Amino acid sequence: MIALMAMLPLFSCSQKNESNDLTTPVEALSPVETQQPNSDYKPAFAGQTRISGVKTSASYKVTVLTSSLVAPWGIAALPDGRFLVTEKAGKLRIVTATGTIGEPISGVPQVNASGQGGLLGICLDPDFASNRMIYWSFSQPGNLTAIAKARLSADERALEGVTVIYRATPLYSGSNHYGGRVVFDRNGNLLASTGERSDLVTRPQAQSLESGLGKIVRITKDGSPVAGNPFAAQAGARPEIYSYGHRNPQGLAIHPETGDLWESEHGPRGGDEVNRVQAGANYGWPTITYGIEYSGQRVGEGIQQKEGLMQPVYYWDPVISPSGMTFYSGDRIPEWRNNLFIGALSGMHIVRLVIEKDKALGEERLLVNEKQRFRDITQGTDGALYAVTDQGKLYRIDKE
Repeated sequence: MIALMAMLPLFSCSQKNESNDLTTPVEALSPVETQQPNSDYKPAFAGQTRISGVKTSASYKVTVLTSSLVAPWGIAALPDGRFLVTEKAGKLRIVTATGTIGEPISGVPQVNASGQGGLLGICLDPDFASNRMIYWSFSQPGNLTAIAKARLSADERALEGVTVIYRATPLYSGSNHYGGRVVFDRNGNLLASTGERSDLVTRPQAQSLESGLGKIVRITKDGSPVAGNPFAAQAGARPEIYSYGHRNPQGLAIHPETGDLWESEHGPRGGDEVNRVQAGANYGWPTITYGIEYSGQRVGEGIQQKEGLMQPVYYWDPVISPSGMTFYSGDRIPEWRNNLFIGALSGMHIVRLVIEKDKALGEERLLVNEKQRFRDITQGTDGALYAVTDQGKLYRIDKE
């Protein structure tokens, strides 16, 4: 049983939620989604969508640290409690835990910031404390998802030795669906997500092992395919591919206990997904989906299940537009431990999913009254959650 609390009040920079003594069982709470779905599609199993709602019982505080970022896209926690933040237009900044924004760091390569492109996800090398290396995703002029690395200079004013280590070819002129997240696994390998670039002409490449579009790739720190990748020995297949059949995967996170890779991706009208990613697996787009075209037509054959194609652990219809995500591994709010937190763009809230093994057991919507497009979320070195929004805000979420 999960302890519960009353609905959250309106938040300001200094307001907080108040706990009470409700102990309603999870099963007795209505799903948080109350809107009608876009289709009459049925889930493949119970608990795949519109699961029971949950409410955090602990008292916690929400603080806006700054409102002066410009379209931030990715956030990574530095060892000393500060953050590296990417801004879509191509600027990289250090932001303190109190919200002081540093000057742009020089050396960032040019980005194509049109449409959904720009300077995207960012992460630190597992050995950052000794090598000061950082890795990021960006839409490179020409027009593709690229992964780069560089050393943050000792004075923190510049990037040194900038190197593009991976490009998700082929090139395409469209400016949507870049994917754009990067994360290290427990073995020190880099996992990066790429979108299928949105248009009908590029969609089929999500199913092609000869294309870098619509994939999660697993590469070394120098950009080489990791030895033992699932398609390394398959003729014609790209050896860097880890999984495929993805639409626009903007969220990646490693489970703190199992080490499993989890992913969130945008569906069309309906069909936003959360997946536990397995090596070599096909996640179905555009062959299967719980969404429909923006026109209202079915996608392809209009099927949701097919043998050999993976089902999402969880999906939303209508969409929430899931973006960056993180697992909570702290102890400041014990009931959140190992829960998955996801920034929602069109949903304008932070999703809390209670996860057990490969099942979602409960869903909560946090910060719903803020009316912000939550682009990324991470856990700071202090154990609090930090989230950035398209409107330029940086939030801190922590126990009272």
